Amino acid sequence: MPSEIVLASSSEIRARILRNAGLEIVTVPARIDEEMIRQSLLAEGATPRDLADFLAESKALKVSSRNPGALCLGADQVLELKGKVFSKPESPEEAIFQLSELSGQTHRLLSALVVVRDGAPLWRHVGEARLTVRPLSAPFIADYVARYWEQIRHCVGCYRIEAEGIRLFSAIQGDLFTVQGLPLLPLLNWLHVRGDLDT
Repeated sequence: MPSEIVLASSSEIRARILRNAGLEIVTVPARIDEEMIRQSLLAEGATPRDLADFLAESKALKVSSRNPGALCLGADQVLELKGKVFSKPESPEEAIFQLSELSGQTHRLLSALVVVRDGAPLWRHVGEARLTVRPLSAPFIADYVARYWEQIRHCVGCYRIEAEGIRLFSAIQGDLFTVQGLPLLPLLNWLHVRGDLDT
């Protein structure tokens, strides 16, 4: 009998990715202080990859404590440019600054996924994508943020690749699901091996 799957997130994009793949899930937001954890780990010298993995695990563990027997999926995404880690923008001005920093540069997106059951991590994966942003003019960035602020405010990097944000890029190395914050194919492969998915 397939295990119950709980997504430890309120992300509509991640939930849609899983449901579009035919998975029956419930979503339960994980109430953790991401920024405090992020700053603490960075102060200790954690790598962007370790940061994404730890945050994903923290979310899954938090939700697992309230959902016995379920497979709890925790996900997190970290953007790294030349050693600097970007967080979600807190204001349109910060979004403009981030896009200006990314303009004409290649950055990394690290998308971590950790599955926990009854407080024990069962599986983890960190996918990586490299994205090259076209050189963007200041007027274009300001207009883009003004038009899409409500949509991009929850997106690290301030772009939505599934919409007009795709126009910001000249090249992408990596799969779309990793860019969207949930490395789907490795998860599906693991669920197949477990017997939770029919083939």
